[in-house]
Amino acid sequence: MKLFVTAGSPYARKTRVVLAEKRIDCEIVMLASLADPDSPLPAYNPLGKVPTLVLDDGSGLYDSPVIAEYLDSKTPVAHLIPQAHRIEVKRWEALADGVCDATVAIVMEGRRAPEKQDNSIVERQRPKVERGLRNMSQDLGDSKWCLGEAFTLADIAVGCALGYINLRMPELKWEEQYPNLARLHNQLLARPSFKDTVPPG
Repeated sequence: MKLFVTAGSPYARKTRVVLAEKRIDCEIVMLASLADPDSPLPAYNPLGKVPTLVLDDGSGLYDSPVIAEYLDSKTPVAHLIPQAHRIEVKRWEALADGVCDATVAIVMEGRRAPEKQDNSIVERQRPKVERGLRNMSQDLGDSKWCLGEAFTLADIAVGCALGYINLRMPELKWEEQYPNLARLHNQLLARPSFKDTVPPG
């Protein structure tokens, strides 16, 4: 298997963390740019997005929730989506990915030429990030992990979202407002799977 990723993608990071936690050997193909016309990615994913997992038969799997579920089913080591709590885990993942979606939209708008930027896009997306953080904090409460005492894909997804916000929107300073999320994030950063996949600044 091989996994196509970019260094800054929170979705790609999520799948890399899952690979590490599941102890699955997989070639990581780091793409410098998704805009490269010679990229091999579209041959496996018509959307040309990362992450894309190429299976041994040459077929491609996408996007990150599908890849994470596939990898979790591949080996019994450290189940990250326990069947008894599958919907709760996937709900957390959807919230975390949605926060990333909104953050990406803000980042992409900010990369446009100043005269072409549409501030209404930022005004629509930023509240999604803020509400998402508030909801995560409320749902986490005083628990060690998103689902109480069990480390799951929910924690991985939330941790990757928090890391991405730190990278792209440090002005939010969410750690001050949500110390329980900061505690969770610090716990995650102590794990080799998170340490080894921190996006470049």
